[in-house]
Amino acid sequence: MYLPKSFHETRSDVLHALIGDYPFATVIMHGADGLAANHVPLELVGDTALHGHVARGNELAKADGAQVLVIFHGADGYISPNWYPSKHVTGREVPTWNYAVVHVHGRLRVVEDKAWLRELLERLTNRHEATQSKPWHVDDAPEDHIEKMLGMIVGIDIAVERIEGKFKLSQNHPDANRAGVLHGLAGRAGRRDSELATLMQQAEERRHDR
Repeated sequence: MYLPKSFHETRSDVLHALIGDYPFATVIMHGADGLAANHVPLELVGDTALHGHVARGNELAKADGAQVLVIFHGADGYISPNWYPSKHVTGREVPTWNYAVVHVHGRLRVVEDKAWLRELLERLTNRHEATQSKPWHVDDAPEDHIEKMLGMIVGIDIAVERIEGKFKLSQNHPDANRAGVLHGLAGRAGRRDSELATLMQQAEERRHDR
């Protein structure tokens, strides 16, 4: 990944927070027909592993021992040069894109253990159902149905070997331009603009705390 120093994020708490907030990942590996990408919700366990599950027909289910690259995509958005005060003085600004991503490099292990799988499913379900007024639990389904579903999936356990983040959040611009971007995002109020603004504000707070 092209990673200019100003955008390089190394703090584990920041990287882990993005993984937790945006768990739907892209898993890339070199398969029999070349590069293959699959899309899987994953959970970071401690700071050493990513856990998830896939259908038995998924190529990841047959990739025990494979080296993989896992990409977690945070908020992103188009940045207009009109938002920069400096543009209105010099005209020397161009459009760009702000975003935050985390790349995890690791080795995949396929897990067949049904107890491991069930515990994972209960953990994931409890987490993602937590905001529902009446959360669904794995035990709500008939036991024979759960057993059947468990037989149709395998777990994936990815040992984290290297993790890196790229947070491109206008750090290479002066304070006035960063404030202009936040104002522009608030005015546009697109699908992920508020999330992107929050990431920028958090980055600004961390910068001042150093």
